[in-house]
Amino acid sequence: MHRYPRNLTGYGATPPKANWPGGAKIAISLVLNYEEGGENCLLHGDAASEGFLSDIPGAQPWPGMRHWNMESIYDYGARAGFWRLHRLFTARGLPVTIYGVASALARNPEQVAAMKAADWEIASHGLKWVEHRDMPEEEERAAILEAIRLHTEVVGEPPRGWYTGRCSVNTVRLAAETGQLDWISDTYDDDLPHWMEFGDRDQLILPYTLEANDMRFATAPGWVTGRDFEEYLKDAFDVLYAEGEAGSPKILSIGLHCRLIGRPGKIAGLMRFLDHAQAHDGVWFARRQDIAQHWAATHPHQRRERPSAMDRAAFVAKFGGIFEHSSWVAETAHALELGPAHDSATGLANALARAFRSASDDQRMAVLRAHPDLAGKLAAAKRLTAESTHEQASAGLDALTDEERATFQRLNTAYVEKHGFPFIIAVRDNTKASILQAFHDRLDNDNATEFATACAQVERIAELRLKDILP
Repeated sequence: MHRYPRNLTGYGATPPKANWPGGAKIAISLVLNYEEGGENCLLHGDAASEGFLSDIPGAQPWPGMRHWNMESIYDYGARAGFWRLHRLFTARGLPVTIYGVASALARNPEQVAAMKAADWEIASHGLKWVEHRDMPEEEERAAILEAIRLHTEVVGEPPRGWYTGRCSVNTVRLAAETGQLDWISDTYDDDLPHWMEFGDRDQLILPYTLEANDMRFATAPGWVTGRDFEEYLKDAFDVLYAEGEAGSPKILSIGLHCRLIGRPGKIAGLMRFLDHAQAHDGVWFARRQDIAQHWAATHPHQRRERPSAMDRAAFVAKFGGIFEHSSWVAETAHALELGPAHDSATGLANALARAFRSASDDQRMAVLRAHPDLAGKLAAAKRLTAESTHEQASAGLDALTDEERATFQRLNTAYVEKHGFPFIIAVRDNTKASILQAFHDRLDNDNATEFATACAQVERIAELRLKDILP
């Protein structure tokens, strides 16, 4: 089985209604990453100094050496930036989610006490603020469990949310497999929460942001002034607020760092953005835990059978009849690179159509000839498949007058004599009158044109049949 694990479809054109509390038009999640004291540093047992997310242009790790300037910039975040942000948010009564690196929290007890006193949510940001990409799976699993243990020891309760940031391809799965987390944010793939399945675990995902994020003060392309950040946040807010007014509310996640946005010249832009957002009605400032609880209650996960996860026998048993009496189409489709995108009616219809289109003309002709005549002898003898019976009945072809039946039989005979296969049309897209008109119109087509037309109709019939059984 060739399977593609990434989900490029998501909610598609019809996202669910968020139904935020109070009918809010937008949810805003203020996230403060607390990493100071958990970054790469020889004092922390690391092989090199930190080189990421500071105001030092082009900073690189210094192997085997402490980087005094880098350390002092991180120190600023703990000593000054945190408290400036704490005063800002508590004065405005705004809820905050902390992404707390467990080892950093352990080295900053006064800040932890202030977070708890403000009733901020303290989620886990991993054990250390280091890269996970090259960690062996067992090492990363152990680091995640140790982060939860240390977090619980320092904060007094275990984290209910998780964000690694510098993650590996295994991180989300390993965090979910702990079974201890209400939400995980190591994705950037949507404006709404969604669910992922890991074995028996249904894990809620709250996508995060790397663009509405002050980290871009320290990366290129990025922000230069506080007003750059302010304007971007306002634009994001205005677009999402308008979508919420139109009936499709979303989340605006805003990523912050004590050592970055905590600087006076940067925080001014955040202050002006908050003035802008708080001047609007229907804005729900919420901790990520509050969003997760709302989503889990409003949109609980429902498991269903997914075509891309079926083995060959189950797949063919389920979908072998979608193309009339032609299970080989399903057999061929199952061998394609299927994934979450093919677990919907539209997606699986495309996979089956690809199998049909790539077949020889003789194979496709056999599919056409497997279809019954419209209102023909098989229908009269009640020998149609259940799908064909339902489809013909939908256009009233099961209740013809004697004259209408004779007309259909005459047209059927003429069509088969000319083209060599039955007249095929997606009857659920038509009425009895439009079917008769199409019969007359298509009877005059040349064989090549009619072969192509009939094949397209077979694909349309398959799509409609799949919509009866798949989302």
